[in-house]
Amino acid sequence: MSLRTQNFTSTGSRRRGYLARLTVISTLGGLLFGYDTGVISGALLYMNTALNMNAVQEATVVSALLFPGAALGALAGGRLADRLGRRGTLLVCAGLFLIGALGCAMAPTVSVMVTFRIILGLGVGAAAVTCPLYLAEMAPTHLRGRMVTINELMIVTGQMLAFAINALLDALIHDNEVWRIMLAVASVPAIALLAGMLALPESPRWYALRDRLADSRRILQLSRTPEEAEREFNEIATSARTARTERGHVWKDLKASPWMRRLLWIGVGLAIIQQATGINTVNYYAPTILEKSGLGVSASLVATVAVGVTSVLTTVLGIWLLGYIGRRRMLVIGFCGVVGAQALLAVVFLLPQSDLVSYVILAAMMLFVAFVQCFIGTCVWLLLSELFPMAIRGFAMGIAVFALWTVNAVISFLFPIVNQALGSTGTFSLFVVVNLISLGFVLKFVPETKGRSLEELEQHFRTVDGANGPAAA
Repeated sequence: MSLRTQNFTSTGSRRRGYLARLTVISTLGGLLFGYDTGVISGALLYMNTALNMNAVQEATVVSALLFPGAALGALAGGRLADRLGRRGTLLVCAGLFLIGALGCAMAPTVSVMVTFRIILGLGVGAAAVTCPLYLAEMAPTHLRGRMVTINELMIVTGQMLAFAINALLDALIHDNEVWRIMLAVASVPAIALLAGMLALPESPRWYALRDRLADSRRILQLSRTPEEAEREFNEIATSARTARTERGHVWKDLKASPWMRRLLWIGVGLAIIQQATGINTVNYYAPTILEKSGLGVSASLVATVAVGVTSVLTTVLGIWLLGYIGRRRMLVIGFCGVVGAQALLAVVFLLPQSDLVSYVILAAMMLFVAFVQCFIGTCVWLLLSELFPMAIRGFAMGIAVFALWTVNAVISFLFPIVNQALGSTGTFSLFVVVNLISLGFVLKFVPETKGRSLEELEQHFRTVDGANGPAAA
């Protein structure tokens, strides 16, 4: 091998290593997002007794992280990502995760628990906005889909770890206060995120928006060949010049620009339909559902680990498929599968209660989770990071994720109430209808974004008003 070839190979390895480190560290926010939303499902089984909670207090503890916590965190995170930068906002998120995790673990009363769940939610919401933005803006075009969706993989990995750690602690520690340890574990990745982000750079697109073009070029050169870096820098610089004239006048620009409004509403719609699948009814209430179907507490916790493993494996499959299948087709397949799985759940709940029926319910849940995580979860977060123009990217992402967490909170709060009123069959039949409507939204409005740089997509939407229908991009 020649010296020139060795140098080229070495440089390529350094670039890949840099992108790998950047992806792993920044997506620790996604891991915390997943752990903090998943751990409550097991902790509730013990927390109810320890804190003497009634049904309304239980629903409040679950939903406080989502609304007002994550919803307000998303709104604030979008603005912070534009003002402090993507890196600076992730550092703030790490601090919120650490404070919230320790506060929840030590909470002596329901009101203190709710307070710190809201603080955790602020971190979850801001990280949900900022992690995909940061990865989308740091990634080369051909790696953007897979890098951004690693965040979704970390979310479901966090949820799986929560389910597994809940079951492990339940088996090892026979104490009603074990839920405190379950909640405290989240402080470990929070510290890792805080330390790791101190070593990472800011997004080149945020630098360009701030007219720090030399810094923008320098960051691009860390992960691109010189030719790729120069070509992308020229695109970013051109887009940033336009964005700087629009930045600071978001509402005015939205009012004057139909194409921006269309993209914002499509983004909000995507956020809503992702949560309207009902995926978080499984993430938050799977052990409770399985326990009521006839399994014991410990068996329900162990069985829920299978849901977490399904989430992780099918998310990995989804990331791989994104290299070959367009975003729109992925969503269409996903919603068709979700409708079928939820129809199956509705029928299974009509069967007489038995251990066999409980495991059939678990299998149907796993099928439902597989379609959501493989085809919908991966795509929605990716599309939200791709759709919006540079001038309003942080703001628009914040609005969309605010809608996502608000719907998540509403569904999570209402699920036990609706389930009690309609029964499990009626509840999942309702989800079937909702997801058929979501499928129609995808077919009519969602554009294809695969294979184009963020600047190319923005130019297309700007000049063609491409968000008008499914033929876009």
